[in-house]
Amino acid sequence: MKNINFFIILLSITALSSCSSQKKIESEQKETAKSATTETKNDKMTQILIKTSMGDITIALYNETPLHRDNFIKLVKESYYDGVLFHRIIKGFMIQTGDPDSKTAKPGQRLGMGGPAERIPAEFVPTLFHKRGAVAAARDNNPAKASSGSQFYIVDGDIFPQDKLDMIAARTGKTFSPEQVRAYTTIGGAPFLDGDYTVFGEVVSGMEVVDKIAAQEKDGNDRPLQDIKIISAKIIE
Repeated sequence: MKNINFFIILLSITALSSCSSQKKIESEQKETAKSATTETKNDKMTQILIKTSMGDITIALYNETPLHRDNFIKLVKESYYDGVLFHRIIKGFMIQTGDPDSKTAKPGQRLGMGGPAERIPAEFVPTLFHKRGAVAAARDNNPAKASSGSQFYIVDGDIFPQDKLDMIAARTGKTFSPEQVRAYTTIGGAPFLDGDYTVFGEVVSGMEVVDKIAAQEKDGNDRPLQDIKIISAKIIE
């Protein structure tokens, strides 16, 4: 935002009052402009409404990760995610879904291995990281860190004080930008995943649903004891 310099100092009480009112107006105008900019950015991003058995979650897909964006849009158009379960949940970490085998899974069945044979090449963008609400692609253990063709997770996240971030950096060799530090020390996230899994979107509404799902009772494999499913995933027109 531009700083406004005042070249004339008015000494009267009336003038000071007028100046204060003008500042208030200008401040409100700046906030409106900032809000409009955010809305414009979101409008340019494809948004997906994910209806779950515990409530609705809306996510926006980043244009900076076009391979993951386009693959996700393709699967949504094919109704691929309709009926899949959230098969892995860890409170303070993430909730995972997208395994097509979960649509017909029996109670207690271990999940997480299903999906298309094709992997998606990693798309690591430094400004897209694992803050709370981030949407990222799951993957198996492959050297290229290529993503699963369908499985993804949403970061529920925990808050990491500066000393913990420093410990992660020392242990892993990762470096965190000022923006990452601000996010991880305030709203939280999963900083230890940065640079290892592709972040391709974020939650724009429904984080309370993510929290609710993450808090459910689960078995030893982190699968919810009661099935939580995606009823439908649709592009918001």
